[in-house]
Amino acid sequence: MWAVFLVLFLPLFALPLLVVLAASFATHWSGVLPSGPTGAHYRAATHGEALQALTTSLVTASTASVLALAAGTWAALAAAALKRRYRRVLDALFVLPVAVPSVVVGLATLVAFSQPPFLLNGTRWIVIAAHTVLVTAFAHQSVAAAAARLDPAYAQAAASLGARPARVLWTVQLPLLLPSLTAAAGLCFALSMGELSATMMLYPPDWTPLPVLVYAATDRGALFTGSAVAVVLMTATLLVLLAVSRIRTKASYR
Repeated sequence: MWAVFLVLFLPLFALPLLVVLAASFATHWSGVLPSGPTGAHYRAATHGEALQALTTSLVTASTASVLALAAGTWAALAAAALKRRYRRVLDALFVLPVAVPSVVVGLATLVAFSQPPFLLNGTRWIVIAAHTVLVTAFAHQSVAAAAARLDPAYAQAAASLGARPARVLWTVQLPLLLPSLTAAAGLCFALSMGELSATMMLYPPDWTPLPVLVYAATDRGALFTGSAVAVVLMTATLLVLLAVSRIRTKASYR
């Protein structure tokens, strides 16, 4: 079993990441291994335009994750009271943005928000809107699956004691869903941090996320600098996911 895991994991997942990591420290790569180790690429990847792009990605991913989690949770809890066929229709509507290429979502967002009364073209908000649309499906599916497993006796007991629906939601249902909410938030954040296709169609010059910078660096032949920027992107994403994982662990323990 371990042999099969290593055969699949090393060449498909670990090796490409190790190659990017090695390239981020290299000045030349003409043989089997890189040569001329340097940290200059990371100085470029953590200052100036790259640092601003990292901040842009973090703000975009955080905002999109919060919006997606709010919309997905609301829809999942509202759908719990619907009949099964209506729930399927709602699920299909939320899954639709991920069932088509993300560039289609980018084009649809561009067309929808390029004219009044919702004129967002050329602003950061059109990028955040596209990211929110792309990741809401994952938040909805995660929370809907967890909500379907909730024992209705808890909410019924709270309601029988006189708690209003809003109080039942905040003090009973959401705490029980907290592990799924944190997992959905982490997934939405990671997906938003790495989104490129729709972003390329929408981002204004003053709101350039880090994946666009990685693409631009590699497109002009700066592969080693692009690798360093990619490592910074991976590291930032992993640090946030580790923080979310700690919150999820505490929520599960509760």
